[in-house]
Amino acid sequence: MTSVTLVGARLTDPGTEFVYHGESSACEGCPYRQQCLNLTEGVRYRVLGVRENTQVLDCAVHDEGVRAVEVEPAPVTANVPSKGAYAGSKASLQGPCPHTECPSHEYCVPEGAEFDQEYRISDVLGDPPHDHCHLDRNLTLVEFEPADE
Repeated sequence: MTSVTLVGARLTDPGTEFVYHGESSACEGCPYRQQCLNLTEGVRYRVLGVRENTQVLDCAVHDEGVRAVEVEPAPVTANVPSKGAYAGSKASLQGPCPHTECPSHEYCVPEGAEFDQEYRISDVLGDPPHDHCHLDRNLTLVEFEPADE
């Protein structure tokens, strides 16, 4: 389901993805709060396009202002335990990983997914980008279905 919201002018290119983190203290007193703070915290979104005839509005958070865009919840790419990882099944993240230099780290600790929740797998992408897991986990790279709002 698409939504209209305000995002930083630097984030308005179609296809740009972001995780909505909620209200900033700089939002207090802003006249655009209702149009800007209307997404679900912790959900990954994809920009579909800029609304026609919109202008850049001043913003205390975004240095180049904000613009009205259409967004939709986006899928999250993640590494999950290989056992039972198939399209249509549910899986959760294995747990935190301290190895930030690993090419798989962004998929083991993906933005837009929490460790204590289960997600439905929409697609199995295959082997993760690492050669060897430093925590000896047997992982598969998958795509979670976008969040329901």
